[in-house]
Amino acid sequence: MNELNSVDPKWAWLPFEPTSDQPWNQTLAAHLFRRAGFGADLATLDVAVKQSPAEVVEQLVLRNTEANDFRAAADTLAETVLAGGDPKQLSAAWVYRLLFTPNQLLEKMTLFWHGHFATGAEKVQDARMMWNQNQFLRQHALGDFHELTQKISQDPAMLVYLDSAINRKAHPNENFARELMELFCLGEGNYGEKDVLELARCFTGWEVKGKQFRKNRYQHDSEAKTILGQSGNFDGEDGVRIVLEQPQLEQFLARKWFRFFVCDEPQPSAELLQPLADAFRQHDLQVAPALTMLLKSNIFFSKHALGRKIKSPVELMLGTLRSLQATTNTQLLASGLLAIGQGLFYPPNVKGWDGGRTWINSSTLLGRANLFGKILENSATRFDGKSLTEALRNLGVRTADTAIGHFAKCLLAVPLSDVTKSELRQTYQNQTGDEEQKLRSLLHAITSLPQSQLG
Repeated sequence: MNELNSVDPKWAWLPFEPTSDQPWNQTLAAHLFRRAGFGADLATLDVAVKQSPAEVVEQLVLRNTEANDFRAAADTLAETVLAGGDPKQLSAAWVYRLLFTPNQLLEKMTLFWHGHFATGAEKVQDARMMWNQNQFLRQHALGDFHELTQKISQDPAMLVYLDSAINRKAHPNENFARELMELFCLGEGNYGEKDVLELARCFTGWEVKGKQFRKNRYQHDSEAKTILGQSGNFDGEDGVRIVLEQPQLEQFLARKWFRFFVCDEPQPSAELLQPLADAFRQHDLQVAPALTMLLKSNIFFSKHALGRKIKSPVELMLGTLRSLQATTNTQLLASGLLAIGQGLFYPPNVKGWDGGRTWINSSTLLGRANLFGKILENSATRFDGKSLTEALRNLGVRTADTAIGHFAKCLLAVPLSDVTKSELRQTYQNQTGDEEQKLRSLLHAITSLPQSQLG
């Protein structure tokens, strides 16, 4: 039985108001920061609970551009990597942003759009074009979906990835046209094969020269076309506009956001999603108002959402580090993310990452645990700039029991059973070595638990 079928759509999208039964506390604040970002340390959560949930959400949404000083530092690092020309090295520059950004929702949505408008460096093979696309997605992450879609259609990395750069009037290439409707805007069943061919003709003559987009008018099909019931001498911009006008668009995006922010399963009904979809269209496809509604909502803070998502590798690794104010070797982390299934700039295909249960199997669970082991063994891994022992002592954490409680409060969306706590205590006691080694082994054990995989 789909438990979401019993949810009243009107109630679902009303702003959450704390009650005595469900107070606004560190648990709900941590849930908000895990979903709208990558997690928060206890000091940040303490500040959040002194405000209302709505105020915290509004602050997250309003930070829709990077501060000049942070952007300058992050861009300088990226430019250093770009000089080498290796897209795999570029992943570490994005890890830096994920780890240190003060604009968590902006970066979370940049990651969302990277999976939505999936473009892979394995085919593009040009670090500069991949980074330019990443910067573009960040710039428009919380903005106008009209503009985002129009410009991603002309993005050089996208043109190369979906073969749109070789789309010629004599031989229209259908790849981008198909994915624009199926994966980016409308979903399967909301267009026909004739629409794909006619839309592909709109994009003929679009190409990449000197790593820049340009239109080759000699290769553009300037004859009349019929797309989704509209006829005319359309070019590519017209084709995108027509797709964005379709009423299926807002439901399609609402469903993806629901799965990304609320829960992996079960699938929400169209009726449940309709208020969110309507808000997206009523705000002229502006992303920020729709996400504000979602993140403030009753459904977002309900039992249907809490602990009901499997963390992606990025969410798990970056969330753990951010929640503990930890830093590490970004190249080690970037290469590790690729090994366990979420390499930045390396989505598996044009569909992006499937997410949900597909993140977890015996191999990936072992890979996650092994990556945490490597991070905790690395000398570059520090906690608030200190050893783990010193960082915990500064927080008043001095025993195995208080360390278990601290890690659970910072990292877990579901509570630990007494049996699991006892096993963790035994893990700590059985470890040899100094206090730092024992505490890092305890943290490794906690991050390897099934409960740690839930967000």
